[in-house]
Amino acid sequence: MARESFFEQQAANRRQSWLLALAVLALLGVLGYTIGFGVSGESAGGLATTVGALGLGTVLSLGSYFAGDKLVLAASGAKPVSEADAPQLLNVVRELTIAANVPMPKVYLIDDTAPNAFATGRDPQHASVAITTGLLQKLDREELQGVIGHELSHVRNLDIRFALLVGVLVGSIALLSDFFLRFTFWGGGRRSGSRDREGGGGLQVLMFVVGLVLAIVAPIIARLVQLAVSRQREYLADASSVELTRNPYGLERALAKISSDKEVLEVANRATQHLYFTNPIKKFEARSSGLFSTHPPIVDRINRLRELTGEQPLAQGEIAALAGLD
Repeated sequence: MARESFFEQQAANRRQSWLLALAVLALLGVLGYTIGFGVSGESAGGLATTVGALGLGTVLSLGSYFAGDKLVLAASGAKPVSEADAPQLLNVVRELTIAANVPMPKVYLIDDTAPNAFATGRDPQHASVAITTGLLQKLDREELQGVIGHELSHVRNLDIRFALLVGVLVGSIALLSDFFLRFTFWGGGRRSGSRDREGGGGLQVLMFVVGLVLAIVAPIIARLVQLAVSRQREYLADASSVELTRNPYGLERALAKISSDKEVLEVANRATQHLYFTNPIKKFEARSSGLFSTHPPIVDRINRLRELTGEQPLAQGEIAALAGLD
């Protein structure tokens, strides 16, 4: 198996993340132009609707940007950690913040036996890392280093900020689509068609129909692209964790151990699942949805780590042991 460096994996994941973000931006531009032209009959209308939706999406996102971390920690029942509570955990966090060259984050514990962790905060100066008690109980030090390295990589790579950027674009698409569908439902389409018959051309009608179709499918496409971005950032955090720890084996074992654990993390939900180290919502749960998964498959993550050491991919028996849980 060809050996690949973590620098190569990082570059590829960053490139793919930005390409996906540009795809969402292009979708917003096309949607805004077709809706604006279809309603007004003028090209300037497309620009105005796109800028308006983007501005509104940005305003609505600012609240989550500045206060979202506090809400997530509170909803997860996270409590601050003292030196007496978890000395090894704090020691691992300190050594990896030095390696990552980021400030020491606030460290929290979640009283839950399901092993998992997440990082939140808008930048390295306002970051927090939350770990379940199950993670401390079930992982050894090397595995814990891999998980903490992954979470601190999210902080260092500004993944929260990047996710916000994509979220603004996706939210703008949803707002614009909803506005146009409501506009059409309440008779706006008939008024636009009347203006077209009075003096416009068939292009306006065509744009209106195209805008209507896009208003239905664009939010779904944008959401799928957003999830693809989330998966790319998970791959990036894995490669970055190996850069910090210089030990892909600890992270690989942590991925296998956490994903094969059948305990359910009760405090996790669809709004917070994208933050966690592995998907906290197991496939056997009723609330699970494979189509809208926020994390890449565990098998793919482990095999990418094996590319760093030149090892063979997981065998079929190993894949079967991990299937159906993550």
